[in-house]
Amino acid sequence: MKLTMPACHNPLRLFVFALLFLVCFNGTVRVGADRLFEKKYFQLIKGKRVGLVTNPTGVNARLELTAERLAAQPDTTLTALFAPEHGLSGAAQAGEKVQSTTAIYSLYGENRGPTAQMLANVDVLLYDIQDVGVRFYTYLSTLYETMRSAAAKGIPLVVLDRPNPIDARRVQGVMLESGRESFVGIYRIPMRYGMTVGELARLMNAEANLGCDLRVVPVKGWKRKHWFDKTSLEWILPSPNMPTLATATVYPGTCLIEGTNLSEGRGTTLPFELIGAPWLDSKRLAESLNRLNLKGVYFRPQAFTPTFSKYKDQL
Repeated sequence: MKLTMPACHNPLRLFVFALLFLVCFNGTVRVGADRLFEKKYFQLIKGKRVGLVTNPTGVNARLELTAERLAAQPDTTLTALFAPEHGLSGAAQAGEKVQSTTAIYSLYGENRGPTAQMLANVDVLLYDIQDVGVRFYTYLSTLYETMRSAAAKGIPLVVLDRPNPIDARRVQGVMLESGRESFVGIYRIPMRYGMTVGELARLMNAEANLGCDLRVVPVKGWKRKHWFDKTSLEWILPSPNMPTLATATVYPGTCLIEGTNLSEGRGTTLPFELIGAPWLDSKRLAESLNRLNLKGVYFRPQAFTPTFSKYKDQL
């Protein structure tokens, strides 16, 4: 089928159409990856050797990878890429170690932060990763360790800020207990912390006295009340089991199921939205949960068979 556009003889109508197209395409929110190349912020990296901590979420509003844009810049040199859990491609499953190659270093393996050797040819570090607003998502731990490494090496760290996808007005859940820090909870903040990654970086740097030369390229046009679907930005999977905003919405609660003998839905198309086990009476459990009258939530029985993880190939 061939699509033919009708001729437009009204210049005003054509102008309005073009204006609407640009507004829809460019959206109302500009993330740090968009703003980095503004003159004001580009000075932070101009003429320098750049190391970038990123994954597939490191894109601008046009879905152009920050890594590719930096590589194409004649005024900077991209010398190193650093990948968090799930790797540079974002395809590795949770907990799976990612192998390092020549100029691409894994920060989820033996080294959780860039080493002095990795930073030998780096003048400035950039961090560009979309988070999901929850303490135990390991990208925050990667950020923390990167800040420590940058401070130890004496090089600046620039965080390219992004919206908190589950809004930044609500702070929920218990604080991490002192002495129980780990890579799935590296800093004492609430479970749902209600900040952007740039704001959290500033908090950790100040409170923990990390001494990092920290700069933040702020997100523009985003309001704290906005969930991700109000940003006009495309949802790029932050990790293999975070396919949608709906997943991120329930994740602060249902991820806790990981620590039980129930499946949290890994190995299905609805991770963290499906909870169960072969021996579970799903009808009885759903009825019990619905009696709690939780606002905005309804539970129903659902059969599923995970293709991997807990109860693989079991109904």
